Amino acid sequence: MRVGEQSTDPIDLVLGEVPVPAPLTPEDIRLAVRAVVVHAAEEWPAGPKCRNDGSAYPCRLHRWGRRVLLAHGLNDRQVDAVIRHGNPFVRVPFPFTATGPAPDERAVPRPTRPASAAAPHWPRAS
Repeated sequence: MRVGEQSTDPIDLVLGEVPVPAPLTPEDIRLAVRAVVVHAAEEWPAGPKCRNDGSAYPCRLHRWGRRVLLAHGLNDRQVDAVIRHGNPFVRVPFPFTATGPAPDERAVPRPTRPASAAAPHWPRAS
């Protein structure tokens, strides 16, 4: 089954599709990235299945995550790259622009540790 096709899984027929939130939040984007990575395809003799729950690929959560990322502005190639990256915690900028983070997105300064605190100092064995 392809990503755009209707599922014939009985659970999908009863529950339908998970709706995409109207105003997308950074949390929605983080959950969508996690959904597409964790629920990626895994090859089986009977065909691809969801890596997480063994249902027919793409499962409901994978389809939802892909739709959210597409609504956020990513294209299919970028979503596939997120899946291939394999890290469910990869950061997708919010708001997303094709050329990178939006100009109004400011980097949050992170506290820095002094160089002496960078590496732990262990007592010498005597």
